Amino acid sequence: MGRTVVARDRFARSWGLGDRKSPVCFTPALIISEGEEIPESIAPFWATRDEGIPAMLSLNSRLHLSPPEFSEKSPNWQVSIGNVLPPSLEEADAGEEAGIGSLLPISWQRLNHDSSLLSDDLEPAIICLVDALNLAASPGKLVQALSVIKQRFPAALIWAPGIGGPDNIALMCWLGIDLFDTVRTNACKAAGMLLSRTGPREFLSGENDDTQLNEWISAINEVRSALADGRLRELAYQQSLNSPRLVEHLRYFDRECNDIGDSLLARIVDESRAFRCDHSQALNDALVEDWVRFMNEDYIPPQGLDNTLVLLPCSARKPYKLSKSHRSFRNAIGSTAVHEVMVTSPLGLVPRDLEEVWPARHYDVPVTGDWTGDELNRIQAMVENLVSKVGYSKVINHSGVELGIDSINTRGGEGASAYSALERLGEEVKKTELPNRKGNRVILDMMRSVSRMHLGDDSWLDDCEIKGRPPRWKVMDGKDQLAVWSPERGGFSISAKGISHLHSLNLVPRVELMVDGPIKGDLFPHMIQGDMPRIRKGDDVLLTREGELVASVRALAPSWEWKNGAGRLAKLHHRFS
Repeated sequence: MGRTVVARDRFARSWGLGDRKSPVCFTPALIISEGEEIPESIAPFWATRDEGIPAMLSLNSRLHLSPPEFSEKSPNWQVSIGNVLPPSLEEADAGEEAGIGSLLPISWQRLNHDSSLLSDDLEPAIICLVDALNLAASPGKLVQALSVIKQRFPAALIWAPGIGGPDNIALMCWLGIDLFDTVRTNACKAAGMLLSRTGPREFLSGENDDTQLNEWISAINEVRSALADGRLRELAYQQSLNSPRLVEHLRYFDRECNDIGDSLLARIVDESRAFRCDHSQALNDALVEDWVRFMNEDYIPPQGLDNTLVLLPCSARKPYKLSKSHRSFRNAIGSTAVHEVMVTSPLGLVPRDLEEVWPARHYDVPVTGDWTGDELNRIQAMVENLVSKVGYSKVINHSGVELGIDSINTRGGEGASAYSALERLGEEVKKTELPNRKGNRVILDMMRSVSRMHLGDDSWLDDCEIKGRPPRWKVMDGKDQLAVWSPERGGFSISAKGISHLHSLNLVPRVELMVDGPIKGDLFPHMIQGDMPRIRKGDDVLLTREGELVASVRALAPSWEWKNGAGRLAKLHHRFS
């Protein structure tokens, strides 16, 4: 079956089915029962289940999805389901084994016992999580099963029978499910109910079967649009409020993402992308946890900024320096020799030298001045950690947040931008009598901080100077331009010279090519081999052949997709041979 990824976010995918260059339909999509009349663009498959011995599952295409000709309504698969025991009996022997093939049935018990799932030759196109309904009723197990399946079979579409509906499709897609069915909507119909996007309800006067179909179509299109625009997380949260069980799934998923770590997250995002933080669950999001971990464990301030810490409030506008309030703060401070750090939620602390990177530049949070206990605890813990780690001689607190450390409060109960408060702030900074950083040192220090965050090292900048005009500052090593600061990326656009320099210092992840000749376009899974390094979406990655640098690419997919995934993994940036 032809398939390619057209949009991705963590485990969520929108797949284009059919010809990769011109897909005939997209996911999320429906699998219907034989005889149901739903448009093929919404429901590209129909399925039957034979409860004989052995039980058989058939899945048939309603469209031309099979390469290379795409001339028939195919593929059409049939597979034995096997004996499926309840998840609570995971230690028991099911007896009858399930089949293996392009349509792959998987249960909780099979995940725990069937070693055939580890075969390198196993490349399913669609996985049916046959006990999804039972797993959804077992705390945490649905999320755990989906996580294992997605990472083991990144090129497969996942179908979870019996649990999807217009009221939860956004959340289920966020968890990693691609295909849904009409089991719940048919059950509601039999009970005289409509399964709407907010849950089951009675039909109103004038509503009929077309109303139910329209609910599905609207919900599916909304998810497809949200995935393409990077809004699926927010839509999933909104839908989770339809039932307590959905909230449980979301919380377990956040925990699972935190356990998996940074391979699910992006490094660079489109400048239009927003990370909305308008609910308390955002405090537990993996992106926030990753930022807090970096700040607590790996962040170090620019050299020479270890004397005076100035804590400032955040602003609605990002980056902060463009806001009216922060222009007032910086005028009052009048010095580049102090370390400015913003106090905010949910990220806790954002240093001035990292205010332009994802997610610091992109988060959107209500600015009301009200703090929850969890927010205050996180901020206070992060401030204590930073002060202890750096050893500042003085801490000036202009944030308005009470801290559990010795500090000088310059707010005096007034607004942060009040004239007298700004005057006190400026007077305290003047007492430090520290020399300003000269020339483009501030810009270079910012770039060093970003490099330490994105590459884990800043040694490639040791002999460099900053030239050019803002905001596209050039990183120059003598006459060689190594990189340009790209404000829309919130990171570096590295030149061919810069890539070669980073290659020599071993600062960029490398992947070995298994194809001969020059790279002419995008990178696909069949072109690479060997173990995959940790790669985030947006990372620069080096392609090598027997140790020789061949090209550099920009990752479109995280590393867990690279070895066995489908679709484009990365876009060519520089070619060397």
